[in-house]
Amino acid sequence: MVLENKLGITESSELTRVEEKLSKKKALELFEKGILDTLEPGKFLSLSKIHKYLFDEIYEFAGKIRTVNIAKGNFRFAPVMYLEPALEHIDNMPQSTFEEIVEKYVEMNVAHPFREGNGRSTRIWLDLILKKEIGKVVDWSKVDKEDYLLAMERSPIKSVEIKELLRNALTSDINNREVYMKGIDASYNYEGYFNYTIQDLH
Repeated sequence: MVLENKLGITESSELTRVEEKLSKKKALELFEKGILDTLEPGKFLSLSKIHKYLFDEIYEFAGKIRTVNIAKGNFRFAPVMYLEPALEHIDNMPQSTFEEIVEKYVEMNVAHPFREGNGRSTRIWLDLILKKEIGKVVDWSKVDKEDYLLAMERSPIKSVEIKELLRNALTSDINNREVYMKGIDASYNYEGYFNYTIQDLH
């Protein structure tokens, strides 16, 4: 199934290629134009703005909360009926320490508020919080992709793995464009690792 898109693409491999190219271009603009510096770290509204900026040329739903239940493999993300209260809860979670910030990131991943493009936008959102609160960001080139995906899959039950993985990749080089752009790499996404499935809404 190919997601409905503004570009009229009907091949999933073509959509993946174009989506990655366009979202990387937009992510670079977010960084270079200083747009990220205008966003309030740790709020869903900021994540929504990041998502809209990255994917607005591709999807009508860019920046909008999803209206379908989705799962990856055996893991079901937050049901639509609980999504808004979950996002309000995440907004109010503390974010003054590394541990608190990663807990917040894990909760946002469980929420998975968008139909597509959660990984890329949420990693930018995570770095925005880390940058403001502890003066560090994740150097994603130091994070093994398979370890990351497995740790994220297990994180709702046990977050110690993802914390350790990200802690070991922290850098003070917070204004480095290459470090920032590595987090936009689509190979860190669940796409291709598991496929999304739309769950019955009932």
